[in-house]
Amino acid sequence: MSKPTSKEELLDACEKNYNRLNSLVDSYSVEESQKTFPQGTLNRNIRDVLAHLHHWHLLFLRWYEEGMSDKIPDIPAPGYSWKRLPTLNQKIWKEYQNTKLDTIRKQLDISYQQVHTLIEQHTDKELFEKRKYKWTGTTSLGAYLISNTSSHYNWALKMILRGMT
Repeated sequence: MSKPTSKEELLDACEKNYNRLNSLVDSYSVEESQKTFPQGTLNRNIRDVLAHLHHWHLLFLRWYEEGMSDKIPDIPAPGYSWKRLPTLNQKIWKEYQNTKLDTIRKQLDISYQQVHTLIEQHTDKELFEKRKYKWTGTTSLGAYLISNTSSHYNWALKMILRGMT
């Protein structure tokens, strides 16, 4: 699937990839869904992958809220730069280690709906015009959304498939 360039394409890609991800997770038994992935990745099970997605939804929602209030959000997170992304992802991973998969799935559904609703509130121009918002810098709001939704769900799908083999 090519990268979305319109609101309709973005919503479609989000829904398709999110539904594919949920269908995959649903296809595993309770026992299988607890399986530990092979060594070599930070996210060691389905819960970790879904928690990662949820947390990145929350990060995006904070960026959006601050950015649309004429503030410049700390992206990716306060005290972190893109160069320190592995450290941030490690912190995210630790934060959810005592959370159950069912709880993460509910939280992810809520944050998914929040981001989805946000997309629906914008026009194509608002989503895909570069430099439209000061806080998005030289890129578009849509580019941030693609990275935090459809592309991220595709990453998660591949991560889970690889981990479960």
